[in-house]
This record gives sequence, structure tokens and C-alpha cells, in this order.
Amino acid sequence: MGVEVSRLSNGLTVATETLPSIDSVALGVWVKSGARNERDDEHGMAHLLEHMAFKGTNKRSAFQIASEIENVGGEINAATSVETTAFYARVLADDLPLGLDLLADILTESKFDPEELEREQNVILQEIGAAHDTPDDVVFDHFTETAFRHQTLGRSILGTPETVKSFTSKQLHAFMERQYGADRMIVVAAGDVKHDEFVRDVERRLGGFRPKADGVIPQYAHYVGGDYREHRDLMDAQIVLGFEGRAYHVRDFYASQILSMILGGGMSSRLFQEVREKRGLCYSVYAFHWGFSDTGLFGIHAATGQSDIRELVPVIISELERAGGKILQEELDRARAQYRAGLIMSAESASSRASQIARQLLLFGRPIAKEELMERLGALTVDRLTDLSSRLFSTKPTITAVGPVGSLPAYEEICTSLPSTANGLRQLAG
Repeated sequence: MGVEVSRLSNGLTVATETLPSIDSVALGVWVKSGARNERDDEHGMAHLLEHMAFKGTNKRSAFQIASEIENVGGEINAATSVETTAFYARVLADDLPLGLDLLADILTESKFDPEELEREQNVILQEIGAAHDTPDDVVFDHFTETAFRHQTLGRSILGTPETVKSFTSKQLHAFMERQYGADRMIVVAAGDVKHDEFVRDVERRLGGFRPKADGVIPQYAHYVGGDYREHRDLMDAQIVLGFEGRAYHVRDFYASQILSMILGGGMSSRLFQEVREKRGLCYSVYAFHWGFSDTGLFGIHAATGQSDIRELVPVIISELERAGGKILQEELDRARAQYRAGLIMSAESASSRASQIARQLLLFGRPIAKEELMERLGALTVDRLTDLSSRLFSTKPTITAVGPVGSLPAYEEICTSLPSTANGLRQLAG
């Protein structure tokens, strides 16, 4: 049957996909508002709001929210990202009305009680502290902060202790009022669900949601790049070397995804084989590509001992240069097969499928058929990938490192050793 999409009169988009042989339903409300939509004095508010949504409404206490969903064996949760916030649940098919009612309640009737707020602020302060004590979290926080310096895209989603402690219930209500308009919200259900019936239920529970949001429009991201090193007395060093990636909508997005898999997407990838298997220079190395609405980040993460850092970085750079010279057809075919298998396997999970549909609707305004994605992947060639590599790795890098990083080569040395285009990286090192 595929994905069915309806739009309510207030602008709210409702989508469903019936999945045969599944007796449960994954449902959620995705909002096109995340950490990038915060004002400077609201840093961390989107994440705090997500926490506070479960701390009581005008109809239910925090305990009632938790007990009602668990009384039927269901689960409910939420997540904040850079550009979206999601509130989602999973229940048996017969309990779909309850799951929807709970989600609608926390979105329309949350109290943000001051006493609950104070407790949750303390919880998030502990979360910030725990993240600071986790080097592989810290290195990525500094990676985005360095790549997009002094921009909302580069800020930690958690906020700072100072900003989080400053928020009031009134500010939370004002933030939600600005950001959560029906025109920026997607309601999705996947599993044992009937589209028309679900649309009627959503209309009844969320049809009165105001049609337009008046939220902060995120500033256009400007990739900066640069260098950040934090010396800590640790056994291993966490290192990220990255470059400006590609936004979701641009031609090179899927090529960037495939390139990251060829370089460091599994045990057969170039980096894993060369850095870990052949040379034994680290216990963890992988490549990644993160897409955003207007930009992206391509990076390599490695965790290694102090004595191997000096040798490790040149080997990684050598692999980046090799990618600009030659990529084998069999490597492209293998990465495409991995990507395809990941799409198909995730589609077998109702929760994953609901998330996929929501992301596609938020980003592209329509669901993307699996066949269309396969067609885009099928159009990739080794020449396109080598051309992308030459351009991607010839831009100003972002380097972040946490741990015993004294032997990490200087930033200028790394810049000048990277592949260069006609412009030359030496011009970018300053």
C-alpha cells in the first residue's frame, strides 16, 4: 500500500504506512524545531522542553503519563536533535488511541510546573557533567563547535549549566508557542494502522493546534574549520579529522554517504583495513557523513594510544588522498549493497520506518520511495566518487583531539599534507 499522506486544515501533515504481519504501531510527532532554533539566551531550551513534556499536564501527572503507557506494555519517549524534536510512542494496535492521546496531551497541555522544572534542570546538569566526563562525547562536541564557530549549529544540544539553570516555566511556554506550529509538525504512524481512522483521531486531538509557527529561523550555516586540542590524562586519545560535508538536498549528498562507507563504514573499509588490521595503530576508526538542511560534516574518528598518534594521522591522510585518485568498482558495489541492506532492514522495524517517513517529509515535503533511493544510488560512479574526494578533502580541515595529544602533528602540518587542488591548502591554513 505504501505511505499515505494527508494534510489537515490547520497545516498539520499526517502520514501512515501499514506494515503487514506487525501487530504493533510506532507513532510520533516530529517538529521542525531543534537546537538551531534557539536564541542565544535559550541555549539548551529545546532539549529541556523535551524533558519537561513528560513532567505533567493539566490532565495527567508525570506518574500517570508513565503508568498509563506502561499499563498496556507500551513505551513513550522523546529526542532532540540540531534541527528537529521528536515525541514518539510504541503500543499494540488496540492501544493506538491511548498512545496518540498521550502524545497530544503533552504537546497541548504541558504545565511546566516550577518544582518539576527545578528537578529536571538538576538532571540535565548531571547529563552535561556526564558528557564532559566522556572523552568521545567531548571530542565531537568540540568538533561541531570548531567547524561552525559562534553559530547555533555548532553549539551543544544540552546547553550550558548557566543557561539551563536560568530557564523559567514562562520561557518554556513562550518557546513552545513560537516554535510548535502545525505547519512545522508531522504526525506519523507505522505498523498495524488504518490511515483514514488515524487521520480522524489526529484531527480530533491536534486539529486545533495553531496553524502557523513564529519561531526563530536558523541562521545560514557557514563552515569555518580550525583546530581544538584538549590535553587530558587518559589512556587513549580521541581524534576527529573533518571537512565540510553536503546538505541533504544537494547532488553530492548520497555520494558523500557512500564515500564515508568506502573509507570507514565497516571491517572491509579502507581505513579499518589499513589503520587497524595492517598497522595496528588504533582500536577504533571509522568515517561518517552528517547532513543538515544547508550544510554537512564529513569526518574520520579514531581512538588510539599516545605512542601511535604521530604515525596514525599521516596514514589516514594517505587514505584520503588515495580516494581522490582511485576507487574500485567493487568498493562502490559493496558500499551500495550495505546502504541498500540498511534501508531494507530498518524498514522491517515500525519505529525506524516511522522515523524515516517523518525525516523525509520534513526535509523533502514528500515520502521518498525505496526505488527512488536505489535509483539515486545506482547513478553513482567511481568517477563521481573520486571527483568528490578530490574536492571534499581539499578544503580547510577541522581537527579536534582530547586526551594525551601532545604528539599530534601541528594544524599547519596536517593542512599542508592533505590533498590539494589548484587553490592549495596552504592558503587555508591561516
